[in-house]
Amino acid sequence: MTTEFSLVLDSQCALGESPVWWAEAGVLVFIDITGRRLHRFDPQSGHHEVDKVAEDIGCVAPARGGGYIAGMRSGVWLLDASGEKRNKLADNAENPATNRFNDGRVDPRGRYLSGTVDEPKAGGTAGFYRYDRRGLARLDSGFMTSNGLAFSPDGRTLYFSDTPRFVIYRYDYDLATGGASNRREFVRIEPTATDRGRPDGAAVDVQGCYWSSQYDGSRVHRYDPDGRLMAQYHLPARNPTMPAFGGPDMKTLFVTTARDKNGGPGGGLYALPVDVAGMPGLLFDPET
Repeated sequence: MTTEFSLVLDSQCALGESPVWWAEAGVLVFIDITGRRLHRFDPQSGHHEVDKVAEDIGCVAPARGGGYIAGMRSGVWLLDASGEKRNKLADNAENPATNRFNDGRVDPRGRYLSGTVDEPKAGGTAGFYRYDRRGLARLDSGFMTSNGLAFSPDGRTLYFSDTPRFVIYRYDYDLATGGASNRREFVRIEPTATDRGRPDGAAVDVQGCYWSSQYDGSRVHRYDPDGRLMAQYHLPARNPTMPAFGGPDMKTLFVTTARDKNGGPGGGLYALPVDVAGMPGLLFDPET
C-alpha cells in the first residue's frame, strides 16, 4: 500500500480546513477559511459543489435535521444547506478583530467543541469552548492557535494542539457533562532550522491512534495512544492542515491543505488509502 498522499481534488483553497465525512450523504465537507467557501465533494462520482459564506469560517460540521454548525469570526452559527446564515447560536467571546473560531469537533453526544486563534500571536489569548443547548462555555484558555481536536474511540480522552507551540495535549473528557480536565502533554515536537513542521488538525482511527497534520512539514504523523510516533506519510504539498477518514469503509484518509506562499503545491484535497478505519464523523445535535 502506498505511503504517500495523492491529489484527488484541485479545490484551490487559500486555507483549506475542517474536513468531515458526512456518511449519510456520502460526501466530504470542508471549508476554505479565508476564501470563505463551503465545499462538498463526492469521491465516488467526483462531483464537487462550492457555496460562498458570509465571513471567515474556521470550522464546520453537519447538523442533525440538515444544514451545518460553523465556528465563524463573529461566533457560532447554524447554516442552511447552501451555507447561508440561519441562526446565531453564540457570540464570539473574544475580540473578533483579532480572534476567530478555528478548529472544531462534534463530541460523541452531539455537542460542538471549538477553539479560537490569536491571529497576531501576541499573547496567547485564544480559548477553547463547548457549545450545547446550555450555551457557550469556556473549557480552557491561554493558547495561540487552537487545533487538533479529536476524541479517543471511547470518547473519554480529548486531544487538542496549540500549533505555534509545537505541542499536542490530552484531557480527560466527561461525556455526561461535556467537561474537560487534567490537561497534560501528549506529544511535543522539536523543530529544527530546516524543519518547522508543527501539529495542526487531527483525526483518530478505531485503534485509538492519533493522526496529526504537520503544517509546514509536508506530512501526517500517526501516534499510538501513548504518544509514540508510529509512521509518517508524505504529501506533495507543504502545508497539510487537517485529516479526516472517509469513504464507505472509512479507510481513506483525506487531508486539506493551505496555499504555499513559496509557490509550491497547496490548496488542494489529498487522499491516502489506509489499512485501519477511522472514527466516523458525528452530527451536531441542537437538542443536546
